Amino acid sequence: MSTVSAPYPAPHPDRLFPADPGVRSVAQRIHRTVRDERIISPHGHVDARVLADDEAFPDPVGLLVTPDHYVTRLLHANGIGLDQLGIGRCELSEVEARSVWRVVCANWDVFRGTPVRYWFDVELAGIFGITEQPSVDNADALYDRIADCLSRHEFRPRRLYERFGIDVLATTDDPCDDLSAHARLAADPSWSGRVVPTFRPDRYLEPALPGWRQAVDRLAVASDIDTGDYEGFLRALRERRRYFVDHGATAADHSHEDVGTHPLDADEARRIYRAALAGSATPSEAVAFRRHMLFEMARMSTDDGLVMMLHPAIRRNHHRPTETAFGPDTGHDLPLRVEFTDALRPLLENFGTHPNLNLVLFTVDETTYSRDIAPLAGFYPTVYVGAPWWFLDAPDAIRRFHGAVTETAGYRKLAGFVDDTRGFCSIPARHDMARRLDAAGLAHLVAEHRLTEDEAVVIARELVCDQPRRVFKL
Repeated sequence: MSTVSAPYPAPHPDRLFPADPGVRSVAQRIHRTVRDERIISPHGHVDARVLADDEAFPDPVGLLVTPDHYVTRLLHANGIGLDQLGIGRCELSEVEARSVWRVVCANWDVFRGTPVRYWFDVELAGIFGITEQPSVDNADALYDRIADCLSRHEFRPRRLYERFGIDVLATTDDPCDDLSAHARLAADPSWSGRVVPTFRPDRYLEPALPGWRQAVDRLAVASDIDTGDYEGFLRALRERRRYFVDHGATAADHSHEDVGTHPLDADEARRIYRAALAGSATPSEAVAFRRHMLFEMARMSTDDGLVMMLHPAIRRNHHRPTETAFGPDTGHDLPLRVEFTDALRPLLENFGTHPNLNLVLFTVDETTYSRDIAPLAGFYPTVYVGAPWWFLDAPDAIRRFHGAVTETAGYRKLAGFVDDTRGFCSIPARHDMARRLDAAGLAHLVAEHRLTEDEAVVIARELVCDQPRRVFKL
């Protein structure tokens, strides 16, 4: 495969800013006011143990490639097998890691023009000082440079957390997790950061999922509450939510195929729950129970105050042979169409004006931004518009997002950016991108005399600093 011999510049200081010089200068000024603000990351998938253990990252591949399905899925789409990328193996030897890195570098052209390339360039230059284009010829040399950095104390996870300017980092956690890593961090006098868990109960609300009965049994053990009947199941979920709140959680995260919230009467919920435990619930009954339980999760949020995030409409593990060979979360979860207005009506009729509920709506079906989500946020005080998430967390999609939602819901109903990443080193790159795009969008409004520049600065700071704290109760 051919390589590019021309010089490979560092990320341009005006990246993502408007091409028009006058508007660009406004964007530059707006961006300077938020460029160095600390990062608030209210939704992501970095494991808290990374920071609790504070051990050196093992190698460049384990840090930059295998945790990041944005990287691996693009390579797979271009004919690179996941086995060639080290997916599905807990640990890689140095020989194996170098082999994976060579594959990534040899196929660098796959990333041209994509947000993955943007994030990768910013990571390599900003963290490791690398401004050479990866290629077949320099793969080993780049591997050595990054590996040398990772051997130093200043590249340990906690030092990078500080260097990245992270103020608070939310993880995503199973309801039965004992949250021991979070407890270790909270009790460590040498640690000044803030890492909070997030309650993710999806597998417990879906009786049709393989292993649901075993999950319910684990819930009984973790909560010390008998889940042999429906009432016990509800009490167990409430208890685990309380446990998460006691360990610093401020939010619950839900990702189902739709956002139906139609409640069942108590007798019907009990009947379906009994059938599910017996393994005899029909597919339609399982869906009805899940939609009922999403309604119940909202009710519980009005009691315990956990922010309710909805990340719906993903077909999980679309390619079963890949799931069998490599497991879940390996890049083949794909978007579905979704409808919010009628699906959420039962929830919102009951809780849409409740003072203790914040409901943040995300989508991978961007047709719903202007049709459903912005109008809902434009009426219900509980509803906030989540940032473009997964497949849409890219420059052009984020630009479309601003126009699709702010005319109906206004800027105050935006929840702020979420990086949604498993790749720890991509966090500052993603937030850098979001801040630049916010500044660029606001600069256009200033240039069109729809905002003053002072107002644009206020909005930019609210999106970065104030609204994530307010919406996610941080």
